[in-house]
Amino acid sequence: MQQLMEFSANHLILVGGFVAVLMTLVVSEVMHRMQGFNTLTPGEAVAFMNREGARVIDVSPPAEFNKGHIIGAENVPMSRIKEPDPSLKALLDAPLLVTCKSGQTATAAAQSLKRHGAGDVAVLKGGMLQWKSDNFPVTSQSAKSGAKSGKKGAGKKRKQRKQAAGAE
Repeated sequence: MQQLMEFSANHLILVGGFVAVLMTLVVSEVMHRMQGFNTLTPGEAVAFMNREGARVIDVSPPAEFNKGHIIGAENVPMSRIKEPDPSLKALLDAPLLVTCKSGQTATAAAQSLKRHGAGDVAVLKGGMLQWKSDNFPVTSQSAKSGAKSGKKGAGKKRKQRKQAAGAE
């Protein structure tokens, strides 16, 4: 104990830095536990979706969502989450995995869902950027319409326009 006291007295800056880092970690951990939801890596998210039957809520803007999203995900704008309608309130009983492009908007959405009474909520850590980076499957097909969107659809329309122009 005497050596620790002597070391601390001789290295005030080092000890002060250690205490500051330790306090930052403690505060960060307490804040994380108080938020009321988990942050899951893509691998953990797959296990959560399979084990818990979680619904995937993607809060990305529609254009970003159409570029690629998790299979079966529902695109729900933040405005609906801030003031949930009856159809969204029906989802609050199910386990929810919330995602967006990078995970920042999803965190705010998860906090809002918890305030509105959602039970089991998790956020995809790193969002769709991490999901794609880890080579998990992505679709550009809408869960509701089943219609393919993206480059193939645009190419088909271009081809149809060319054929129509050639017929004239």
